[in-house]
Amino acid sequence: MNRRRFLAVSAAALGAPATAQPTEWRGHAMGAEVSLTFDANPEAAASAITKVQALLDRAESLFSLYRPDSDLVRLNQTGILVNPAPEMLELLSICDWAHGRTGGRFDPTVQPLWLAAANGRNLDAARELIGWDRVRISEDRIVLGQGQQLTMNGIAQGFVTDLVANTLRNAGWTNVLVNIGEYYAAGRIWRLGVSDPVHGIVQTVRLRDRAIATSSPSVLRLSPVHLHILNAKNERPALWSTVSVEAANAAMADALSTALCHVPASEIADILSLSKGNPKAICTHESGEVSIFYS
Repeated sequence: MNRRRFLAVSAAALGAPATAQPTEWRGHAMGAEVSLTFDANPEAAASAITKVQALLDRAESLFSLYRPDSDLVRLNQTGILVNPAPEMLELLSICDWAHGRTGGRFDPTVQPLWLAAANGRNLDAARELIGWDRVRISEDRIVLGQGQQLTMNGIAQGFVTDLVANTLRNAGWTNVLVNIGEYYAAGRIWRLGVSDPVHGIVQTVRLRDRAIATSSPSVLRLSPVHLHILNAKNERPALWSTVSVEAANAAMADALSTALCHVPASEIADILSLSKGNPKAICTHESGEVSIFYS
């Protein structure tokens, strides 16, 4: 299972019109089960699926923490990445945006803290390494602060979802549901069920040319007291059982759904209002009660 979240959107059966015979392709990438749903026959969709598979392989080679030869692993091991790929620079630019918009709650330098919690080590020392302001990014190199490591697990799936959606759009495909750990619903209206790992489906949304991402902190425990979505700012536990964010693109939705797990209700609307595209947050309490926030 994806270490970040229980993916809480079940879509294909809800999304297809009764008259359609969509093609569905399933695979695995970016730590999650992935799928594409086309309003097309298998022969027509084959070339698009081949392009997507190549794109996913490239994304793994850039952003995976589990491929020993990925650019991200090399950056974490050496503290420097020379001549970074354009996709890496673009993703880090979005990370910078998300860090600023969430008051530092979204912070890719949380990786040492995650490792410390998972391995039972002292968290105070790891917390000293957190600090997005210590990461230096330029077109010719990325340099981390001493002892720092990055994780893209709070945003990479959304970013790759957008890359796939754009690739399909440029190839002429319009009615497509993209699931690369997060969802982008293109063309027609797709109806999706938003689910909490304890309470099941808690909300239904209708999306058209928009994305949705979900984070559920308790779906994986790193230790008896630490959930897998950690608070970069302090020790306060997650405030929500599940957070789903609907937004104009999946990278934005992904980053916001991660950060908002630790944001009190009184601050969520203000954070959403700083983002373009009228994002919406669907937040599920431990009790199963749902609160919806708008920008």
